[in-house]
Amino acid sequence: VQLQASGGGLVQAGGSLGLSCAASGRTFSSYAMGWFRQAPGKGRDFVAAMSTGSTYYADSVKGRFTISRDNAKNTVSLQMNSLKPEDTAVYYCAAGPVPLWGLRFVEYDYWGQGTQVTVSS
Repeated sequence: VQLQASGGGLVQAGGSLGLSCAASGRTFSSYAMGWFRQAPGKGRDFVAAMSTGSTYYADSVKGRFTISRDNAKNTVSLQMNSLKPEDTAVYYCAAGPVPLWGLRFVEYDYWGQGTQVTVSS
């Protein structure tokens, strides 16, 4: 699976931005898809994940971000609303097999390149 993220940019605090990740491969629908982010000088943090019919969010984005996927188009999206300066980071999409015990335990095997999101105050 190859992943290509896009849609980053500069937005003011309180604004919205949408990210998209295009995946190659015929088995896209069988993978869990996730979004992660890495702020300058910090580690990579989980943001959101989705399998077919289930979603899981980090507490920091719950209620503001929405992950969705279109299996027919092999894409996963992240709609980000009410953005805060602390959401500034490089955002990555990732894919991994769906574990039996929930999206919290996905082991991501494939990673896309990052896309920069900058939220100004």
